[in-house]
Amino acid sequence: MKSVLIVDDEVGTRESVKMILKNDYEVFLAKDAEEAFLQIKEHSPDVVLLDIILPDIDGLKVLEKVKESDPDLIVIMITATKTIKTAVEAMKLGAYDYVTKPFDIDELRLIISRSLSTQALEKEVKYLRKEIDKGFSIGNIIGKSKVMENIFKVVRQIADSKSTVLIMGESGTGKELISRAIHYNSNRKNYPFVTINCAAIPETLIESELFGHERGAFTNAIEKKLGRFEIAQHGTLFLDEIGELSLSTQAKILRFLEEKEFNRVGGSKTIKVDVRLITATNRDLNQLLKKGEFREDLYYRINVVPIVIPPLRERKEDIPMLLENFIKKFNAENNKNIKGISKEALELMMNYDWPGNVRELENLIERIIALTSNEYIQHNDLPFSLINIPKINGLKESVLNGKVSFLEAEEEFEKGIILDALKRANYVQSHAAEMLRISRRILKYKMEKLGINQDRLKDF
Repeated sequence: MKSVLIVDDEVGTRESVKMILKNDYEVFLAKDAEEAFLQIKEHSPDVVLLDIILPDIDGLKVLEKVKESDPDLIVIMITATKTIKTAVEAMKLGAYDYVTKPFDIDELRLIISRSLSTQALEKEVKYLRKEIDKGFSIGNIIGKSKVMENIFKVVRQIADSKSTVLIMGESGTGKELISRAIHYNSNRKNYPFVTINCAAIPETLIESELFGHERGAFTNAIEKKLGRFEIAQHGTLFLDEIGELSLSTQAKILRFLEEKEFNRVGGSKTIKVDVRLITATNRDLNQLLKKGEFREDLYYRINVVPIVIPPLRERKEDIPMLLENFIKKFNAENNKNIKGISKEALELMMNYDWPGNVRELENLIERIIALTSNEYIQHNDLPFSLINIPKINGLKESVLNGKVSFLEAEEEFEKGIILDALKRANYVQSHAAEMLRISRRILKYKMEKLGINQDRLKDF
C-alpha cells in the first residue's frame, strides 16, 4: 500500500485528510517541519501533503530541503486561497501540485492518484532508457576483430559531435546497430532516434515522410502531418539506404544540412530543427556519382565521418562470439538450454562465407534453436549449404581444373541435395519434396534420372 505524510499545524486538517485517505493509503501525520523530517526519514512516504505555513520553518524551505535529499519524492502543497501565488512558486521549486482549503475530496484523491501514476510512468521511462542504453552500448555490439575495435573507437570519438556520419556496408552487417550505438552513447540519447528506410518508401511519398505535409497539400492529405525531421527534434535521424533517393529529394536534404531548415509539403512556413543526421547505404556512392544519380555536394555533406563495416566473411574471428550471443538470446526466447555448438558444426560455420552477413547467422541460430532437441548444435542441424561446403568447393575445383565436366558436377550436386533431403525427411518422399519445394512427381523423376534407387535409399 502506498503511503502519504500529512504535514499541517492544524489538528483538524490533519485528521480530516487522514479520514479521507486512510482506506486507500497508509497515512502518517506531522504537525511541523521537525516532525515531518523525522517521519520522512523513518517511513519514506510516497507522497507528502505539505502546508505552506508551518510554525517552525516556512513550507517553501521544507520543500527545498526535501527535494534536495530526494528529488523524486512527490510533494503536494496545502494552501489557503489567498496564498495560491506562493503555491505556484512552490511548484517551480519542484512541488507536483497544490490543493486549497477547504478541500474538495474528489480533487484531492485525484491529484494524489495522478501524481503516483505520473511517478510510476517516469520510473518506467527511466528504466527503459537505461535498458536501451545498455542494449545499444558499444560493449553490447559483438566483435573482437581489429576492424570492429577500430569502429568502436570511432563511435566513442564521434558520439557527442554534431557531424554527419555515413555508414557503408553490405546488407545484414549491422549498419543500424552502429547508428543506434552512436545515438545512445551521445548527449542526444534522451531524445528521439528516428529511422526511415529510403528504399521502402515510394518516391511519391518519401518527401512527405521526411518533411511532413500540410492539410490539403495533395489528395488524401486530410490533416497536417509531421515528418521524420520534426519528430527527431533534438535527437538523431537515421536515413538507411540513402542511395535510393531521387535527385530532387537529395536537394531538399542538402538544404536542411546547409540551413537546418525545411518546408512541409504544401507549406510556406520555414521550420527549423536541431537534428543530427546519420546515413547508411549498401551501394557504392562513388559509382552513383559517376552515373549522375547522386549529388556530389550532398555526398560531401553526409560523408564527414565515414564508417565502413566489413562483411562477416572478412572478420570470421567474430563468429564464435556472435554464436555465443545468439544462442544465449534465443535460448531465453524459446525457453531452451542449448549449451553451445559442436566442434564440427563450428568448423563448417567458419568455412562458410555468409552472404547475408550477421543477419543470416542470427536467423539461422534462431531457426536451429527453435527446432533442435540436441544439447549442442550439431552439424546435422545445419542446412545443406553449410554441410556440403567442402564437397561443393571440391566440385568447383574439379570443374575448373578440367577433371570433371560442368554437367557431371551439376548432377553430383543435385544428387547430394536430394539424398540429404531424403535423409532429413526419414526417407518419406512427400516430405522431402516439400522440403525441396518441388512436387513429388518431379522428385521421383529426378531420382530415376540420377540413379537414386528407391530400394536402397536407407543405405545412403
